[in-house]
Parts: sequence; C-alpha cells; structure tokens
Amino acid sequence: MADYRHKKGDQARRKPKALAVIGPLAVLATFSVVTIGVATGESGVRDMTRLGTVAAADISSSRSEDPVTRSADRTKVPPPPSSYAPNFMSKAAIERAVAGASQERWATDDLNIWSQPGDKAKQLGELEAGKKVLVTGREMWGRTEIVLRGKSRWVTDGYLSDEKPIGVGAGLSMDPCPDGGVESGLTDSAVFVYRSVCNAFPEISSYGGWSSHGEHSSGRALDIMTSDVELGTAIAEFLRAHASELHLFDVIWRQHIWTPVRSSEGWRSMPSRGSATANHYDHVHVSVY
Repeated sequence: MADYRHKKGDQARRKPKALAVIGPLAVLATFSVVTIGVATGESGVRDMTRLGTVAAADISSSRSEDPVTRSADRTKVPPPPSSYAPNFMSKAAIERAVAGASQERWATDDLNIWSQPGDKAKQLGELEAGKKVLVTGREMWGRTEIVLRGKSRWVTDGYLSDEKPIGVGAGLSMDPCPDGGVESGLTDSAVFVYRSVCNAFPEISSYGGWSSHGEHSSGRALDIMTSDVELGTAIAEFLRAHASELHLFDVIWRQHIWTPVRSSEGWRSMPSRGSATANHYDHVHVSVY
C-alpha cells in the first residue's frame, strides 16, 4: 500500500516567529468550522458518514465480484463436489446403479467412452452412433452414466435418445431390396445408392428409377418418395455423409440443392419450378456420376 505521509524535510523546521503568527489563524479556522457544523445541525457529518458507507459498500461489492470468472466456458466448470452425496462415486453406489439399470437409450452420435466423470477420467473407447445402451439415470459434471459389459462407464450428456434416431448409424449396403424392379435401367452406382437407402430406411416404400426425362434417362438418378420432412431430411443427410463412397453428383430436397464440388456452401436455394413435385417437396432426388 502506498505511504501517503508527508516526508520530513527542511520545511518542517519553521521559525518560532512564523508559528506565532500561524497559531491564532489556526484557532480561528477551527472555530469557524465548528460553528458551521453546529449551524447545519451536523448534516455535513451525516453526509460524510453516508458517503463513507456507500464507498465501503462499493468496494465490498467490487471485491466480491473479482473471483467470478468471465470466461465463456463458465458453464463447463464442474459444480463443487458438495452438490453431490459424499458417497455418490463410492464403489457400493456404483454397483447399485449398475445392478439397477433397466432403461435403454440410443446414441445419436459417435461418443467417447470415459471411465468416470471429471478431468481425471480415462478414455476407454468409442460408442458408435445408433448403438443401444443401458443407462443408470445418474449424471455428473456434464456426463451420463451408462452400463457396458456390466461396468459403469460415462458419456457426454445430451446424445442419448429414448427412440432410435432415423437413419443414425446406418451404413452402406448392397443387400437386395424388396422391390428389385426399381433397379431396372440404373447404373451400378445408382443401384448402390438404391440398396443403401432401402436398407437404411425401410420406411420408404416408393422410388422413382429410370424414366425418359432429365437425369433419369441416363440411369444415374433416383427419386426417394416421401413428404415427411424429418424422414426426408434424414435421408438427404445420410446421402451427404456418404457422398464420396456413393460417387454422388447432387442431392435435391425441398427446393434446395447440395453438390460435393460446392460442399462448403452447404444447401443452396433453388428457384421455384411451380409445383411441390418439381420443387422436390415430396421426394429426395439424388444422382451419381
């Protein structure tokens, strides 16, 4: 803390004569101040006291805010251990949780598997999207407890679903489809797309294959018939995810087009062609090279 006391120096050694003159003046000044204080009914004293109280409160408030982090990641800071039962992570508590696990959930994305919650956890592998696992119902520090091969494991919160997500975890396939007639006139690459989609999305029962118009006349295009926005979007995203393996040229859905050569631009809006079918609101269009 800075020292605000006046330093001693030659000016402090004033002559007695000067002190004799200053003395009466000091008494007069003191008397004047006291008189003013009495005349104002000590309001000045009260105001100074109040100001000192406010200043002290401001300083206290400022100091109380200093330890608060202003980082954008504050929500990721684990809560203090005191917010959980002391034995939450005890061996007995974990064994009870594992033994009582009966609810099943599906992973909506690829998830890292951790040995425990917290910064000291070790990564033990990966849980693939679409996999079904048992959950204990316990959560801690942004992670959810699951049961794998009879042991407690942890994954990131928010990526487990009560229902199996549409198309999540589905891979490519060359297994035959129920309606083999769709493949007539299609190229081998288009057949690969058809079989992959029909196996990943068995909900779809209607397809448009070869025809005499547009890309379909070359046998390189396929229409996947659905007006369901969620289902159609899942199919479109499935195709985008496997674009390189399927040798895709483009995907069109709900008046938007996506192409691998301009993939960084995402879905691009298309001008209206006048009808729901022409604007691809009732089917996903996909073509291959």
